[in-house]
Amino acid sequence: MAFLLSEAPVESGPQVRQFTRAGVAAVWAAAAVPMGLLAWVVVPAVAGAGASPRRFFITLSCALTAGLIWQFLLALAVVWREQRSLRWATLRSALWLEPLTAEGKDGGERRGGRLWLWLIPFVLAFAIISIIPAGPLAGPASRNLGTFLSSAAGRQAFHGSWGLFALMLVLLIFNTVLGEELLFRGVLLPRMRGAFGRADWVVNGVIFGLYHLHEPWSIPSSAAVGMLCAYPSKRFRSAWAGIVIHSAQSVFFAVLLLGLVLR
Repeated sequence: MAFLLSEAPVESGPQVRQFTRAGVAAVWAAAAVPMGLLAWVVVPAVAGAGASPRRFFITLSCALTAGLIWQFLLALAVVWREQRSLRWATLRSALWLEPLTAEGKDGGERRGGRLWLWLIPFVLAFAIISIIPAGPLAGPASRNLGTFLSSAAGRQAFHGSWGLFALMLVLLIFNTVLGEELLFRGVLLPRMRGAFGRADWVVNGVIFGLYHLHEPWSIPSSAAVGMLCAYPSKRFRSAWAGIVIHSAQSVFFAVLLLGLVLR
């Protein structure tokens, strides 16, 4: 496993070991391949031929949730291998879970506070990407959350179903907080400078897009979202930047789903 790491730690911020390009590819594959297999092999086999839209949607949601939980465990495994500790203080430093930090005019450091306002343009840009019509890149209707929710079957599936709502909340939390963002902006981004230099955030965004083997039609837009999350995360040395930006989507869907449950 030594091929995954280079010898030099980062020059500033949390002292984490830098990955080689092979190491980055290995972690990427450990996240992307299971998601692809779950979506395209496990789900059809479990749901069965001729599954109703509701059954297929629930099966797909359970499978993707399992894949996202695996990513959370993978992030913890990387930190444990590197730091031999999973204490909160260690996780906070190793996964860039510190407040947004920037150099002040006096040469000192500014942390948190008004720095959070810098994320507003990125959240708005993410919203714009999300509302752009997908056209031929919309993907199969059975695998599109928006299409399912706008259908009679989707509305009926969520009507009064607190269990399904809870499942979706778990999926959303692991999607944009404990899964994808923690792995790509918490684990990979701080460890890519040694292999990719100043382009690390661009590469991080690209491989985030390519990770979406479970919904390949979304790769172009996901790469753009990945860069929107990666740049401020690097700029402010905090994975919370990407988590906040990406979680705007989760908040929107959580409110939408709650409305369907309460109708």
